[in-house]
Amino acid sequence: MDIPDNVKYTKDHEWIRIENDSNAVVGVTDYAQGELGDIVFLEIETQGEQLDKGEVFGTIEAVKTVSDLFMPASGEIVAINEELNDSPELINSDPFGKGWLIKIQLTNVSELDTLLDAAQYEELINS
Repeated sequence: MDIPDNVKYTKDHEWIRIENDSNAVVGVTDYAQGELGDIVFLEIETQGEQLDKGEVFGTIEAVKTVSDLFMPASGEIVAINEELNDSPELINSDPFGKGWLIKIQLTNVSELDTLLDAAQYEELINS
């Protein structure tokens, strides 16, 4: 299982990676995609919206379940990975790369300090 150390993690199994001072990319973890199984559909209709940390920004549908997606930090959703409309399986094959979900403009970068690092996330999923 891949747990990169260049991202922060939530207890809800999302990851966030800072691209520059206040822009970030968000996705679901390798663990999450493995637990969900084959991902067949993604619904994110929140582009352009300002959401708070912990708010639902969309849903992810796998063969066996539908799960909410939660904002790892407060910000405006500035981009959605349109490639996932035709190829949602990219989340399964490359969750930290081509399978990213959204890009956000952070409004409170200090919220990232409350997220898990790779070692803490690994401890969470192994406990």
